[in-house]
Amino acid sequence: MSTISLTDVDVRVRDRVRRQLDWDPEVDASAIGVAAKSGVVTLTGYIDTYAAKLAAERAVKRVRGVKGVANDLEVRLKIGRTDADIARDAVRALELRGTIPETIQVAVHDGHVTLTGRAGWVYQARHAEKAVRHVKGVRGIFNHIEVAGGVAARDVRHRIVEALHRNADLDARHVAIDVFGDVALLTGSVPTWQQRETAERAAASAPGITCVRNEILVEPVEPVDEIC
Repeated sequence: MSTISLTDVDVRVRDRVRRQLDWDPEVDASAIGVAAKSGVVTLTGYIDTYAAKLAAERAVKRVRGVKGVANDLEVRLKIGRTDADIARDAVRALELRGTIPETIQVAVHDGHVTLTGRAGWVYQARHAEKAVRHVKGVRGIFNHIEVAGGVAARDVRHRIVEALHRNADLDARHVAIDVFGDVALLTGSVPTWQQRETAERAAASAPGITCVRNEILVEPVEPVDEIC
């Protein structure tokens, strides 16, 4: 993308993202390239761990004006590890998490971890993914854990609405919730990516919900003047 095609807003977002990446202690931004177009930020280049790749993405989502992120960072390990070593450490990481059921299984190929099995709650599947992302040598994760559907609470939609509106990190006035069986559908808009993810986590914690479809749009508020 040529510099000429960038708008003033694109340049401001790109520069904010670069500063945020440089500021974040979890990210080595020395080999990261940043591009921004219409609120969508693309990260390219290299990073040394999968956890750092996700940390870079989280850092970008905290920046005002970001509507979407394309994380094209490639994980290049400083020290190579065998798939067997990674699998052993991943299994141990799952065992150390008391919230993760023993039915979860691990497979590793070329540094990419695949999680399978069944869990009773959405949060358990997510905790499993979080547990293995910090294992040394992991280059990517495929989470294929199935969430077993139970009997959804009759007032599950009301519970989700209450959870969203009492969350101090979320302005839920423009978020709508619909429940279809064991699936929660979130629509509407929020000003930041953090609020979008907060809404999704709240819905995923509801009893009987096995899947969350998050269709909330990120619509940043009008930018204020930069601090000198």
